[in-house]
This record gives sequence, structure tokens and C-alpha cells, in this order.
Amino acid sequence: MSENIYVGSKPILSYVTAIITALQRSDSVRILARGRAISSAVDVVEVTKRNFMKDISVNDISIGTERLGEGNEARNVSTIAITVSRQQG
Repeated sequence: MSENIYVGSKPILSYVTAIITALQRSDSVRILARGRAISSAVDVVEVTKRNFMKDISVNDISIGTERLGEGNEARNVSTIAITVSRQQG
């Protein structure tokens, strides 16, 4: 079972803590972000991997586009989902 963590505008270490906590409860974690938060999501995964949990691996990265708003206000927003898990062993 995978847990989801949505990356927004909080400090990066808040999300790093959430990933570490989630990986203690679950086998894998999906880090989700939209728009400008995509670069923060990548930073969160890299900081977690490099400085806190050297035994995690990136299993999957999927990108896409969501349509937000209605009518003339509608616009496309990029999305990313990064799935990480602890390596067995």
C-alpha cells in the first residue's frame, strides 16, 4: 500500500519529514506535485535520498497535464508523481 504526499509551498524539510515517517508505515510513498511545486518535489526526493535515507530508490516517475478552471479561465497545469521505496536488504 502506497501513501501519497502532496508537495506545495511548505519548507522542503517538512516534506522530507513526511516521507521518512510514511516510509516507516508503508512500503512505498508517492510524492505528487503540480505546476511550480514540481521542482520542489524533485528537491524533496533528492534531499531525502542524499542526506537522510540513503537506502531509498525511485521506482517510478510519471508526468502529465491537468486542466484546471472552466470556460475561458481553463488552463493546463503540469503534474508529476514520484514513487519511492526502501531498498530491501
